[in-house]
Amino acid sequence: MKGTYLGEFEELVLLAVAALSGDAYGVTIGTLIEEQANRSVTISTVHNVLYRLEKKGFVKSELGGATAERGGRNKRLFTITAAGQAVLSESKEIRNKMWGNIASFNS
Repeated sequence: MKGTYLGEFEELVLLAVAALSGDAYGVTIGTLIEEQANRSVTISTVHNVLYRLEKKGFVKSELGGATAERGGRNKRLFTITAAGQAVLSESKEIRNKMWGNIASFNS
């Protein structure tokens, strides 16, 4: 995936999509990021990133069933693609290599 850049928040959103496997939509993704990364996020920011990741081919989406709690509206559910899994693996590998260069953290 040389040349593919994944921003820090894009990486968090993609990790959340992978972790939520099958139940990843804007609200659940935002909640997971807030809980795990201890940072405040807005739904609009999450949606913008999801659409960007979909355009890059890292996630795909489909409409889920309508629910009464959402006023009869459908949820857009996201799943990670093979390309998304590959870019996450590459990102993890690069980060691990970089951390490995810091002697004070390797002892």
